[in-house]
Amino acid sequence: MELKRVVVTGLGALTPIGNTVSAYWEALINGVSGAAPITHFDASKFKTQFACEVKGFDPHEFMDRKEARKVDPFVQYAIASTDEAIKDAGLDFEKLDTNRIGVIWGSGIGGLTTFTEEVANFAKGDGNTSFQSFLHS
Repeated sequence: MELKRVVVTGLGALTPIGNTVSAYWEALINGVSGAAPITHFDASKFKTQFACEVKGFDPHEFMDRKEARKVDPFVQYAIASTDEAIKDAGLDFEKLDTNRIGVIWGSGIGGLTTFTEEVANFAKGDGNTSFQSFLHS
């Protein structure tokens, strides 16, 4: 396999300690923790009450309401961080060969909203004998 050179031209970040690369970096060098009480769901019956959630994120800054309702939060996060990376790169896509452009994006896990909804529907006996955990990705 021949190794090829790549160039990172833009960065994007959406994290529990910052919703932009600059906010993330500032929090990181200042030792800010992303751990806080869980707010995305009722965790009162769970032993663990803290998590590192993304805070203050509005998907409507990056997509319309209809689209935001159709996709899981991890997809919204991917779109937002990709948008920042594209802007950070300052690329003019009209002048580039888009077949030579790529995005590397990482997520610890995805599709949990869809997964939990599908499991609940399955348990209620909605008629489906199987479900797709990554339906909205």
